[in-house]
Amino acid sequence: MVKLPNLTRRRATIEETEKVEAVCSQVVKETAKDSSGPRKDKHKIRFPFKRILGTKDGANTVAQPVPEVILSFEENLSQNHLAKASQQLIKREDAIFGQTTDQNSAGEDERVKEIDQLQRDYEMFQVRLWMVVHATFQDKSGDGDPEALHSAVTSIMQEEEQDKRWLEPAEGLQVPEWRPRKCLMEHNLLLKKIVNVRMKNAEDDVNGGDNLSTNLMKQVFKIGKRVRTDLLKVVKDVKQCYSQDLDVCNVYARLYHEAFSRRLREFAQTSLDVKDCSYLLLWVNSYYPTDVLKHEELKEHIDSEDLGTLLSDEDLKPLEDQYLSHGEAKVRDWLANALKTEQKRWINGVWPELIDDYYISLIAVDVIELVAPLAAETLTILGDRVKAQRLQGQLETFLMSYKKALEEFSKGHHETTKAVLKANLVSIEQFREFVNKSETLFKDQTRTNCLSILADLRDYCYSYFLSPIHKELKVHYRKLWTTPWFAAKQGVPVELLGILGGDVYEFRDLKPVCREDLLGQLHIEVMAKYLKRLLKRKMKLRDREQQEAAANLLCEDSKKLSALFTSMGSRNSWLDNVVCQLAEVIRLQDPGAIQLEVVTLARAHPDLSENHVLALLYLKANLSTSEVRRIRESLTENRGTLDSCPSHAFFAKVPFK
Repeated sequence: MVKLPNLTRRRATIEETEKVEAVCSQVVKETAKDSSGPRKDKHKIRFPFKRILGTKDGANTVAQPVPEVILSFEENLSQNHLAKASQQLIKREDAIFGQTTDQNSAGEDERVKEIDQLQRDYEMFQVRLWMVVHATFQDKSGDGDPEALHSAVTSIMQEEEQDKRWLEPAEGLQVPEWRPRKCLMEHNLLLKKIVNVRMKNAEDDVNGGDNLSTNLMKQVFKIGKRVRTDLLKVVKDVKQCYSQDLDVCNVYARLYHEAFSRRLREFAQTSLDVKDCSYLLLWVNSYYPTDVLKHEELKEHIDSEDLGTLLSDEDLKPLEDQYLSHGEAKVRDWLANALKTEQKRWINGVWPELIDDYYISLIAVDVIELVAPLAAETLTILGDRVKAQRLQGQLETFLMSYKKALEEFSKGHHETTKAVLKANLVSIEQFREFVNKSETLFKDQTRTNCLSILADLRDYCYSYFLSPIHKELKVHYRKLWTTPWFAAKQGVPVELLGILGGDVYEFRDLKPVCREDLLGQLHIEVMAKYLKRLLKRKMKLRDREQQEAAANLLCEDSKKLSALFTSMGSRNSWLDNVVCQLAEVIRLQDPGAIQLEVVTLARAHPDLSENHVLALLYLKANLSTSEVRRIRESLTENRGTLDSCPSHAFFAKVPFK
């Protein structure tokens, strides 16, 4: 075996490629010039068929086949036929190294020259190969040379196969010192370098972003635009030049993702104002995953789940905390100023605005118009619903202050108090509707707390308007279900009905939906006080006749009150059915039937307590103690199934000692 001399030349690397780019550019120019001018007779032409001559008039002339042109290595290289050039090199390599020294008929000096020339040609081939790959995004027209790139990729795979063949050479064969060439690895390293350079130059090369207010925002915009534009080119043009198993779309996506991530991490680790912080988060959580990775033309070719997020949790948390802290302070100050402005109007005696003949306050509209868009913006910027819900905690704090301010104002002596409360009942209803419909904006506990505060404030306003009415009716309540009253069989006092009918006029300037709700509440409270008198144990019904009379009177009074309140706008007509069920318990004489009716009533109204039932049975003097005990036990046995039965909560409003 001949020992090869120590060759000083070695295969070209990516670094050497940079040094020869200028030379290669000149080669390209000369190649273009040669292709336009007369070609020198460097190649051989082989005619696969003999020419058949015909007559002069051409009757027997046969069309001549296009001759097969065999290009030399240099010509294939200059025309970017890299796959063919690679095949030629591999063929020469096999010819030189595919036989032992004893089998090689050439002399040692001649073989050394052949090896040296082959290595030179490999270096020129590799320079041209990396130039073609490097030019993927560099063509001035924006379109690369897909045929050249496809040929380059094919040659890379041919070189990979040749590397594999030389891993286990036959005995006695000399392995070329340039093997393995590892072209695919070098190719991937070059892609990484190409991407890094393009990302670095994006701030100078990419147009747009002029309307953005800070330099950082402009930089991030241009880098992001470069990522999307280049990935679109990969999918549209570059992908077709690579075999499917190379998965070039995800290779490029990973490289751009890592480069983008590094750049954003550098930005994140500097001192950012809130604008830059928000814009950075917007790219990480919205623009990049939605407008880039989920782009209509990219989403089918890129595995976005495998890429992950642009910034780690460690890098994101300081940015999120900065953004949320600023947002909380902004919302808190704005809400405080809104309430302060509203309070000044109340204290200064400014009358609420009248729209469609009812008073209205705009504080709910103003607050919701701030909170709702900010919540949506926060969700977009943070990309996490739970994190975005943190800002809505400020609404709970505001509602507590709002409740306290309105209650304090109502305790003063102001001419506008009733009008202000009526106007704010409208705002309370608007706040409740917003919180109920915007479940995803709030944490469960925050939402519950907000609704509780609003319910308490609404009830406070209702109490302000209804307490004087109950105070006026108190003297008439006292007459109900006493022995003289029952003996007179007059039913609900006419005076009581008259007072209720007259007081409704006071609520004419209350928004209809609020007026209906307020009068519905008055309906419930009046019936609760009526039943409180019934269950107060002021009288006993000793026989069937008295019990039937009492049941009839109870139903008649309920219908009178129900008709009155329904005419005023109450939607609580169901109360009439409840009272009639109580009347049926009074009317029935059979203990078993009474027991069944009580259980049925309790199933429909879980807030009906045992004490309520005992007080009702107390009216029936002809029930024995043992019968009352059995009814009571039956109620207790069935109490376990009552909590699952939805119904109107009414008996809880009937006070009982």
